[in-house]
Amino acid sequence: VGPNQKLVEPTSGNTGMALAMLANVKGYTLTTPLSSEIPLEKRTMLRFFGADVMELQDTLCPAPGAPEGAIAKAMELGDRPDFHMLNQYVNEANPDAHYKTTGPEIWRQTGGEVSHFAAGLGTCGTITGTGRFLKEQRPDVQVLGVHPQDGHDIPGVRSLRQLEQTQLYRPDEYDHVIEVNDETAYKLCLRLNREESITAGPSCSMALAGALQLVPDEPGNLLVVIFPDNAFKYASSFVKHLPGMAAAAPGATTKSSPLLEKMRENVRGNENLTIDVDAAHDQWQAEKPFVLDVRPRDQYDDAHVPGAFNIPLAELGDDSQYLAVLPRDRDAPILSVCQRGNASLSGLLFLKSLGYRNVRSMNGGTLAWREKGFATDSK
Repeated sequence: VGPNQKLVEPTSGNTGMALAMLANVKGYTLTTPLSSEIPLEKRTMLRFFGADVMELQDTLCPAPGAPEGAIAKAMELGDRPDFHMLNQYVNEANPDAHYKTTGPEIWRQTGGEVSHFAAGLGTCGTITGTGRFLKEQRPDVQVLGVHPQDGHDIPGVRSLRQLEQTQLYRPDEYDHVIEVNDETAYKLCLRLNREESITAGPSCSMALAGALQLVPDEPGNLLVVIFPDNAFKYASSFVKHLPGMAAAAPGATTKSSPLLEKMRENVRGNENLTIDVDAAHDQWQAEKPFVLDVRPRDQYDDAHVPGAFNIPLAELGDDSQYLAVLPRDRDAPILSVCQRGNASLSGLLFLKSLGYRNVRSMNGGTLAWREKGFATDSK
């Protein structure tokens, strides 16, 4: 790094915070292109630490293949002589640091008795470097990778499809790779904090949930799970995923909230009412369903399923304005879509209440649609 260069790194939060503080100590400036989808708390703290935050439309973890995403912007800046890109996604110093520090620390603290090592899969520097060291000491150590579902809402980790674009992802060096969904991760996160007083964030509970599925509770098993983050930067995420976290508006009644949440959960678990993104794409091509996009208008304008009609969720109750645009045929196929597949469940319930019988909510939302590379329109 030259003395007059500025640092740039695409980051979903934690790496950026560490780099911002190091840059302050060393006298550098740091620019962090990142997804506007990451929690507000993390974006705020990056600015608090002095980083120049560039918010872009991207998946929660930067997508290497996105032409206008955080990684592309960082590479564009990194090509300029006044910038230096550290590039955690390809930089071998990433796994090497864990090979030299995290691995030996685990080996030392467990007295060489560690039998299983589990980590969430993000850049994959932690699992690759640590796992490599542990297997050199004890070849039968099981290295376990845990990743989220497509269209997930867990900051800092990557879905299996996203991992295939990350150069430090080395699945041939891992013994098992397993997927954990958002609901499982957030529920376990709540238990860790309330029952164990472990202030772990959602990527931690995701890693633990996957490890508990893979490692039997048997004598001789000593499992080490990496918890890379605390809970304090995810208040807005908890509000979205855990019932009862949001404060009611002044004077508002919340008696129906548990019932509505239960109805949404019932829909989420009903295969006749939800549809995965690949099947939704097939239906969109073959049947030309009416696509109802319930996101806020700015998200819809940025990118939406071609032909989708936008009725923001907060405005669905205005029957006089919108009923005319819905299909007259109550058996017409309809897809309810949102950003991640949560708000669209409420959209489905609303349409069902109007008598529409052939409605599906798309799992993973438009984020999963875009991650698959399916066509989108914008305004």
